[in-house]
Amino acid sequence: METRSFSFNLPPELIAQHPPENRGASRLMVVDRASGSFSHRLFDELPILIPAGSLVVFNNARVRKARLRGTRAADGGECEVLLLEETEPGTWKAIAKPMKKLKAGTELAFPGGKRAGVLRREGDFLYVKFDEPPDEAYFEAHGAMPLPPYIRRPAGTEDDERYQTVYASAPGSAAAPTAGLHFTDGMRERLREAGLQTAELTLHVGSGTFLPIRAEKLEDHVMHEERYTISDECAGLIASALAEGKPITAVGTTTVRALESSAPDSRIEAGTRRTSLFIRPGFEFRIVSHLLTNFHTPLSSLLVLVSAFAGKDLIFSAYEAAVRERYRFFSYGDAMLIV
Repeated sequence: METRSFSFNLPPELIAQHPPENRGASRLMVVDRASGSFSHRLFDELPILIPAGSLVVFNNARVRKARLRGTRAADGGECEVLLLEETEPGTWKAIAKPMKKLKAGTELAFPGGKRAGVLRREGDFLYVKFDEPPDEAYFEAHGAMPLPPYIRRPAGTEDDERYQTVYASAPGSAAAPTAGLHFTDGMRERLREAGLQTAELTLHVGSGTFLPIRAEKLEDHVMHEERYTISDECAGLIASALAEGKPITAVGTTTVRALESSAPDSRIEAGTRRTSLFIRPGFEFRIVSHLLTNFHTPLSSLLVLVSAFAGKDLIFSAYEAAVRERYRFFSYGDAMLIV
């Protein structure tokens, strides 16, 4: 398939620049795959919209405040580095700017006396090595939330809370699993009161979230790798749901990728692994039957995934309606439930 067929026109003013005043006070489009129809609801109605008996699976990844502003030691020029993953002790894979000036051997200075050297560049990424590796306390003290580039403002204090899910517990993600941003503790309790089971896994969202598909054909796109963990408890709940024929509702595309990656033959596997699974039209979903998600960027792997799940024509019709009805798009935007 041609990548360009996954583009659409989006008025810039519909890209949400701030979270809603109250968490969960969002609109919810419900897309029905069986009838090919969609309806406009509120996120507050979610407990009555998720199919009865569902197991609802969340991604509990916590965003690391790993966007660091520093200087080049040689000339004092400013730089910004987003640390993505520690590949070995003290060495981090990162994206940075200005990329052209951060050549191998460049020494960097960061707040709190941290220093690092650029080891090499590989494609869109830099590898930097710290004299003294940063820890989570350092990131909290000196880092900033890595807001995606379509949010055209610096990260502020509101993002420290609102660009995290209320259930985030596993630090290490470079972006939020944004479908989960709508949930409050009260909403999660309402799901349980409605008879819905819940489970949690972890997938640390990687840099690919920020990158569009550049290949002309989907088949030529190389998906970024992400690390995920499914506990024995989570695997057991999913296996029981599958055995009993209960629906499984994934909260977010990251949860979909983890679940479908862990079940090569429809049997869920616990453990920590890496996945580069690219879900595109024609993919056979073995685990997930319903999906809660946000509205995604044009030409993104996430838009391709939801098109594979619900059908490209239906998704693009729904997106056209979302633009027409002035839904809020992307990370801080409104939600879609595909049933």
